[in-house]
Amino acid sequence: MVRIRGRIGDWPVDLTLELDAQDWAQLAAQVPVATADSAPGPAAEPVSNDALWQTSLALLRQAGQIEGPQLLAQLAALAGGEVAGKRLLVRLRHCAQVRVETGADAPVYHWAAEQA
Repeated sequence: MVRIRGRIGDWPVDLTLELDAQDWAQLAAQVPVATADSAPGPAAEPVSNDALWQTSLALLRQAGQIEGPQLLAQLAALAGGEVAGKRLLVRLRHCAQVRVETGADAPVYHWAAEQA
């Protein structure tokens, strides 16, 4: 039995799943098992890709300002996936050349003046 508790927005969630042996076996077959002698492989993508980062900065600089969801969509297309796009978005949020303001529906990313 598995119990899941938490919230989805304002709604409380308390869910109990009852799994029999066959269900657990099917679930276990879907999860890769790491052994003690197996070393983790290389990362799927480099942590820092300077050309991609510079292109992301140029995208925001040319736009001047852009809402977060639209920027994420553009970064995901640029980086080849939503996860990589989110990483770039977080990196932009913490960049000294970028100012983030709370918009009505979403954060708005602004290109700030060049800083030395």
